[in-house]
Amino acid sequence: HRAGTVGQRLPHQALQAWRVDGAGLAIGACPTGEIGVIGIAGPNVFPGYLNAHDNQGIWLAPGWLNTGDLGYLDADGYLHLTGRAKDLIIRGGHNIDPAMIEEALLRHPAVAQAAAVGQPDEHAGELPVAYVALKAGAAIAAAQLLEEVRGLVAERAAAPVRIELLAQIPLTAIGKIAKAELRMRAAAHVFGEKLAQLGIPAAVAVRADVRRGAVAVLDVAAAQAGQARAALARYGYPVDLAPADGKEPS
Repeated sequence: HRAGTVGQRLPHQALQAWRVDGAGLAIGACPTGEIGVIGIAGPNVFPGYLNAHDNQGIWLAPGWLNTGDLGYLDADGYLHLTGRAKDLIIRGGHNIDPAMIEEALLRHPAVAQAAAVGQPDEHAGELPVAYVALKAGAAIAAAQLLEEVRGLVAERAAAPVRIELLAQIPLTAIGKIAKAELRMRAAAHVFGEKLAQLGIPAAVAVRADVRRGAVAVLDVAAAQAGQARAALARYGYPVDLAPADGKEPS
């Protein structure tokens, strides 16, 4: 065993870090040292669930099980885990580990907490953005922090395009950063900007739906609802209209 690693593959098992597309399917094997989605294959991997619906998203390629982890293999075949695959940011086919951005931000003397997520983009699929909570007594504008941190991020494509300052980074019930909440916040920002550019007054929120995933909820005049829906259709999010009584759509 090597300290700081998970270890090497089991006998007769294949272990690989993969580059993936927006659908989570493998598009190529990562070379040594490159972070990707970890897949395993071999006789110890089950062939799938009986219910076909339960097999959605579990295969990177035929026979390759998606472990849900991000990591890389070193030159000796040791596996280093860096994060969770669901947090991967895919910018124009380039896979970005958010930890790369977060570690750069946390090296800045004014930053107490940092979280990077992908915000939807109609051309690149996703763009990296960061949410930051400053240390007590620290004062720096988001634009200045963005400029200062760009040079600290190891990959140019991973440099965040936007930083938003928060009083506190939201956490889950077990104390982990609530990445899903931040992704929805980022999506709402993008959708609101898009509609504003088109001259469509609207309040935009993004909510979690157990059946459909993240859903954009628009409070918009009925006469412009169709135009608003069409403008957001290219992002791939379901769109609901907020009802007149102000209650969440079912």
